[in-house]
Amino acid sequence: MTPRPPLDPRLTEQRNPATAEIDRLSALEIARIINDEDQKVAPAVGSQLDALARAIEMAETAFRRGGRMFYVGAGTSGRLGVLDASEMPPTYGTEPRMIQGIIAGGYTALLNAVEGAEDSREEGGKAMDEHGIGPDDFVFGIAASGSTPYVHGALTRAKQRGARTGFLLCTHPEEWMLAVYDVVIAPLVGPEVVTGSTRMKAGTATKMVLNTITTGAMIRMGKVYGNLMVDLRATNLKLQDRSERILMETLDLERDEARALLEASGGSVKLGMVMHWTGADRDTAAAQLARTGGRIGDVLKGDSR
Repeated sequence: MTPRPPLDPRLTEQRNPATAEIDRLSALEIARIINDEDQKVAPAVGSQLDALARAIEMAETAFRRGGRMFYVGAGTSGRLGVLDASEMPPTYGTEPRMIQGIIAGGYTALLNAVEGAEDSREEGGKAMDEHGIGPDDFVFGIAASGSTPYVHGALTRAKQRGARTGFLLCTHPEEWMLAVYDVVIAPLVGPEVVTGSTRMKAGTATKMVLNTITTGAMIRMGKVYGNLMVDLRATNLKLQDRSERILMETLDLERDEARALLEASGGSVKLGMVMHWTGADRDTAAAQLARTGGRIGDVLKGDSR
């Protein structure tokens, strides 16, 4: 008998032949087959490097213009966008407004399903109006299945308001998406272990993509020196310790010296480094960094003068 063709052409809705009898397997066998499927995620993301680079550049451009980056999604996609945005202030010292996550159904949807919230294009567009999206902003939609109306409504309205737009999906993009959105990222991870459960491979791919975009943009913005997070602020004991250790390692200081420098810099590792290397006071060091777009290396090369 010829197998019946799939009723839904989207990869995220297809059945995975490798897991057709997963309900009969032992716990160890289930763990092994899930892990086997997860091995396909990184190569799928790796196939999208050119598009990822364009998204990094769009985010950097938005930030340097004083604009913002918004993630827009529903369900797991929306939660991952909010998660990535919320991690930026403690990691890179960004203002909360700089990178924001918008989820269909509002923040209630972070913990509980909000039925039907993802089905309204109008609500997605309304969210763009409420956030005052403009030409300096970059709006990045996330929809593993590629079809979420809320997300497409938001992106359509964002374009109307002059913003750059990006779209992430885990199935084959339609031609109109490639023509309309400024960048489309499509890691094809294949059918899920449990059919349609896109919180699995698609969710992992989404987290990898978002990590790459924001990390890349933060590096380009000068918030990393070498591979150290130098724009973090010592707002809790863990970050205080990390800040002091970065100063100790990069400047060859003792713990008490690093702590004193951190206090003099107002808790800013980056300012402390520039102050130490140039002998400048806090305000002068801040002005030097401002002239080089936040890049410590350019300050040291004399590009700030």
